[in-house]
Amino acid sequence: MLPDANLTRIYVDADACPVKDEIYRVATRHRLPVSVVAGNFIRVPQDPLIERIAAGSGMDAADDWIAERAGKGDIVITSDIPLASRCVKTGAEVIAPNGKPFTEASIGMTLAVRNLMTDLRSSGEVTGGPRSFAPRDRSAFLSALDQAIRRIQRQRAQQPVPNQG
Repeated sequence: MLPDANLTRIYVDADACPVKDEIYRVATRHRLPVSVVAGNFIRVPQDPLIERIAAGSGMDAADDWIAERAGKGDIVITSDIPLASRCVKTGAEVIAPNGKPFTEASIGMTLAVRNLMTDLRSSGEVTGGPRSFAPRDRSAFLSALDQAIRRIQRQRAQQPVPNQG
C-alpha cells in the first residue's frame, strides 16, 4: 500500500547522515514515506515507503532537490545549516541527526554562528570541529523525530475538513 500524498514525508540529507537506520524504523512504524537524497547512489532498504534519490554530483544538488520539495507538514533531517534554513522558511520541521531542532526562532543565530566560524577558519583560526556523534545523540534524535511526527499529526487532526459541497 503506497502512502497518501497528504501524509508527512521525511526527507533525508543522506550523504553523511548517521541515523538513517533509525529514520527507516520510525517511518515504517508510522507508515510515512521517506526520500533518501544523496549526491550519488546510496543503498536503501527494499521498501515501497523508501525512495532513493540520486540528485547528481553538482554542488548542492541534493540540498536543492530537498529544498524544492519539502514544505509544511514534512520533516527534513540534515546537519547542513543553509539547507535547514531554506527548509524552515518553507514551513518544514527540520531536525539535525543529533536531535537538535532547527526552528524559525533559532535558525538565524545558528546560520550567523556557522558563517562566523567559516570566516574564522578561512582566515587561519583553528576553531575545532563539531563534537563527535555519541549514543545520547541517537537517543535525542529519536525523541525529536517522534515529537515532530506527533506534532504534525496533531496539527493535521485540528485542521477543518474542506467542504466537498
